[in-house]
Amino acid sequence: VRAGADPDYGVTTVVAALLTFALGALAVTGHTSIAGAGAVITAFLLRLKPVLHAWIRRLTEEELLAVLKLALISVVILPILPNRGLGPWQAINPYALWWLVVLIVAISFVGYFAMKVLGPSRGIPVTALFGGLSSSTATTLSLARLTGGGAAPRRLLAAGIVIAAATMFPRILLEVAVVNAGLLPRLTPALVTMTILGAAGATLLWWWAPRTQAEEEVDLRNPFELRPALQFGALLAGIMLLAEGAQVWFGESGIYILAGLSGLTDVDAITLSLARMAEKGLAGETASGGVVLAAGVNTAVKGVLTTVVAGPRMGLLVMGTLTVVLLGGGGTWYLL
Repeated sequence: VRAGADPDYGVTTVVAALLTFALGALAVTGHTSIAGAGAVITAFLLRLKPVLHAWIRRLTEEELLAVLKLALISVVILPILPNRGLGPWQAINPYALWWLVVLIVAISFVGYFAMKVLGPSRGIPVTALFGGLSSSTATTLSLARLTGGGAAPRRLLAAGIVIAAATMFPRILLEVAVVNAGLLPRLTPALVTMTILGAAGATLLWWWAPRTQAEEEVDLRNPFELRPALQFGALLAGIMLLAEGAQVWFGESGIYILAGLSGLTDVDAITLSLARMAEKGLAGETASGGVVLAAGVNTAVKGVLTTVVAGPRMGLLVMGTLTVVLLGGGGTWYLL
């Protein structure tokens, strides 16, 4: 009767009571450390209940469904795929290929949902940071389009684009760390230098930008849709196959040519492919050089896109800053 009269059908109290009983049972049976840790975590989550509810209210039904889809492709599909090399040169491992797709989608999810939770009112720099983690190219295009009719100053938008571009470098390091951490010592100095120079350039642009009360919202689509995930998987498979073929037919020069061409459209696929190949015998110097080249080309493309979409004045701000970033990263790579 009481449940029928109460419009709130939450089960938090019931679950907390069951957890309390279970933790008490653990403590009585001698597992005091586990019981204590569980009690602290339970109390912490209960205290955060209003905050968690506020976060969830920011998410749409489509976005919550996307989380379930991510669980589907990672928990259900991934374990049943064959874990062996197939095709020419055994270049395509279905399990490893799909695992890399899950990795990229998960990284994009973090940026997308962080931006959704924070909200556009946090400002263009913060939005660009998390939007860049989701898709730096999409964020660049969104910010460049705002120049025409938005209230945000040109330098503030340029700062956002540079932040989105610089976010790509730590993202690459994260991907390499997960797939083949042995490449990190060679990659880290150049990519960290590019990240620092990008952050410094964005800070100067933001500092010099006139302030405005109006904020613009960056339009980013949900990073998980089945078709884009399958498209990325196909792209990754193609890059893996081409990379193996380029190494066999043309040696190191073929790897660099492919890396440069891949960087025109996507840096994740070539990064993951070269990191995997380095595990199977590709020289670390070649693999890391290809990753840096692809990152440099992709960064330059963002400058070109900004110039085309937003015009030469905006393009000059972004291109000038990104040129310093590229020179610093290239110089670090050459010297070290």
